[in-house]
Amino acid sequence: MNRPNDDDALASEWHDLMGRYHRMTCALDRRLTAEHGLTVSDFEVLQQLYAPGPQFPQLRMSELGERVHLSQSAFSRLITRLEQAGLVERTTCSEDRRSAYTRITAAGAERYLEARPTQRAILRELSVTAG
Repeated sequence: MNRPNDDDALASEWHDLMGRYHRMTCALDRRLTAEHGLTVSDFEVLQQLYAPGPQFPQLRMSELGERVHLSQSAFSRLITRLEQAGLVERTTCSEDRRSAYTRITAAGAERYLEARPTQRAILRELSVTAG
């Protein structure tokens, strides 16, 4: 059985974790938007879809949605915006018209590769200051 002090310590750890997460997310969003025209969520989608090679694989929309941790409506709006920007493309499954797939475009891969060093630098910077 948990004692109140154990629960207080757990709540304190949770608070610290959420603070680090929000500081990192805000820093990523500011720099990625300013330098690359991408939000942190845009970058996350492109990162999930990117794979080096001559052809980019496609992911089922439902699988991609689970990986980026957004509500279904926010995820749908995000994919629509990225599609309009020419960074991703959606297709419907020929065998099951209810299923849709998303794939990164060449322009999306280029933007992702340009933004990746910025994202990694921020992660390094903030990981050092958090430790």
